[in-house]
Amino acid sequence: MTEPVILADVVRSGFVEGHHHGSVVVTDPDGSVAWAAGVVDQPMFPRSSNKPMQALGMLRNGLTLDGKLLALAGASHSGEQIHVDGVREILAMAGTDETSLRTPEAYPLADAARDAWVRAGHGPERITMNCSGKHAAMLLTCYVNGWSFDDYRAPDHPLQKVIRTAIEDSAGENASYVAVDGCGAPIFALSLAGLARSFGHFAAAAPGTLEARVKDAYRSYPEYASGTTRDEAELMRGVDGLFCKAGAEGVYAVGLADGRGIALKIEDGAARPRKVVMAAVLQRLGFTDDVVEGQLRFPLYGGGVDVGAVQPHLPAFS
Repeated sequence: MTEPVILADVVRSGFVEGHHHGSVVVTDPDGSVAWAAGVVDQPMFPRSSNKPMQALGMLRNGLTLDGKLLALAGASHSGEQIHVDGVREILAMAGTDETSLRTPEAYPLADAARDAWVRAGHGPERITMNCSGKHAAMLLTCYVNGWSFDDYRAPDHPLQKVIRTAIEDSAGENASYVAVDGCGAPIFALSLAGLARSFGHFAAAAPGTLEARVKDAYRSYPEYASGTTRDEAELMRGVDGLFCKAGAEGVYAVGLADGRGIALKIEDGAARPRKVVMAAVLQRLGFTDDVVEGQLRFPLYGGGVDVGAVQPHLPAFS
């Protein structure tokens, strides 16, 4: 296909008032495309769905984190106290503090965490930006290797070069474009199929491998990889063996224990249809867990009452 397709409908009081277009792909354990709709073989930015691969690049080059702190290193965290404390712990391992972070200043991502942060007298800070765990791990990797701190976000910095290699290795393709992500670090363009392939690779990784360390950290500490109330954490808790990471601009990727991968991108960048479409794909693949069923709709309200939903509109699987 040469253009995105309708993946979700916006239904209010029984009336379809709009659609979300996008692209989605399922890859087999060998990395081949099993099913696709929309555009899945052209460059796109995975955004924060790249974070497991970024963590892999750091592990390959001496990062010693495991468990909850490794999950935080690959997180788009909610800015809860557990996340702030964890980032400070990683920075201390690197002999520094949050003044070395090059993340933009931001409020916590989760509404409740943001409100608590403001009530405590804080404004936007670097440490509460959702990528601060990744940046702290980047600094720790630089510390271990004797690399410079000040320019660690530069695409030609040794850190970013090894991260790019890990991303390309995982996806089985070369990055076709380099840009600046929202946090200021480089982002590398892949195809949607390459993104799905990489997640299947991580999810089925053999015990003891670095990929398995990343996957196990996410699955053991999903609240550190996202947030205590996030839909990604709910999905990893509810579906055995599933490994997932969402990204900005409507990107979402899942790896399954058998090595299959799923990746999608909502064309208009909206977040609300993301989990709905992924749940529908999982349902098509035979997953009937309660958590999957519960994520098949994003409620819409009128006068404080649930009057409709964003709901999936998937093409038939071929």
